[in-house]
Amino acid sequence: MLKTTLLLAAMTASAANALASSSEDYASEIEAWRVQRAERLKAPNGWLSLVGLDWLKPGRNTIGSAKDNDIVIARAPARLGTITLDGDVATIELEAGAAATIDGATSARTTLLDDSNETPTTVAFASVSFYLVDRGGRKGLRIKDSEAATRTGFLGIDNFAIDPSWRIEADWVAFDPPQSLEIPNVLGTIDSMPVPGKAVFTRDGKSYELRPVLESADATQLFFIVADRTSGKETYGAGRFLYADAAKDGKVVLDFNKAYNPPCAFTPFATCPLAPPENRLPIAVNAGEKRYRGGSH
Repeated sequence: MLKTTLLLAAMTASAANALASSSEDYASEIEAWRVQRAERLKAPNGWLSLVGLDWLKPGRNTIGSAKDNDIVIARAPARLGTITLDGDVATIELEAGAAATIDGATSARTTLLDDSNETPTTVAFASVSFYLVDRGGRKGLRIKDSEAATRTGFLGIDNFAIDPSWRIEADWVAFDPPQSLEIPNVLGTIDSMPVPGKAVFTRDGKSYELRPVLESADATQLFFIVADRTSGKETYGAGRFLYADAAKDGKVVLDFNKAYNPPCAFTPFATCPLAPPENRLPIAVNAGEKRYRGGSH
C-alpha cells in the first residue's frame, strides 16, 4: 500500500513538473515574440519612424523644405525635386545637386514603383526616406524619418499578463468557394478582401467566431482584425491584429497573447484597416497588447 501511494505521488509530481515546464516554455515563447515585435517597431524604418502621408495631385508635385512646395518635408533640401503623376504612373525628377538617392543610387529621374510591389522605389536623404503608396487608386508619399520624435521618444509596449488560456485551438470551417469581407480603413474607404473560412471557438461555455482575410493571393497566414470589449478602454479603440497559421486537420490556433496594436495606435500617418462588424467580439479579451501610453486613441 505504501509503495502504491509513493508511486502515485511520484506520478503526480512528475505530471505537475511537466505542466510547469510547459507553462514556462510557453511564457518564454511569448516573451521572445514580444521582444521581436518591439524591435521591429523601433527599427530605423519601422512604423515609429512614420512622419507623413501626403497625397499627390494629377500633374506636377514639387517637393522640398521650402514652404511654397506642394509637399513640404522639413529635413529635405529647399528644392528636392518634382513628382509628375500621369494617370497611375508617377515619375520623380530630382533637382540638380539635390543630396538624395533613389534606391541607393544617385539617379536623377525614374518611375516610382508603389507599395503594391514587393520593393517600392525609395527616395532617401539625411535621415528621411519616402516611397509611393496606392490606396484604392489614390497615390501618396509615405514619409519616414529615423530621427522622428515618435521613435526617439517611444514609451514601450504594455501588455496583459501572459495567459495560456487565451491560446485557443479553434475549429476551422472552410468556405467553398471563399467568401469576401468588407474591410473599412481609417481613410474612410472600404476594401473587399477574400475570406477562406471562419474560426469557431468556445470561451466560458459560449461560442464565438472570427473571419480572417488573406492579404495576398499567395498568403500563407490568416490575418484577423479583431475588436472586443476592451477596445477603446484597455486596448486600442479600432481593434487589434492577430495572425495565425493556416488551418491544419480542421483546427486553427488563435493565440490572443500575440494580439497587437495596428500602426495607427502609434502614428496618425498610417492607413490601417479597422475591425469589421463580423469580428467584434462581445467579450473582453484580456490578452495581448494594451493601449499605447503615448498615443491619443
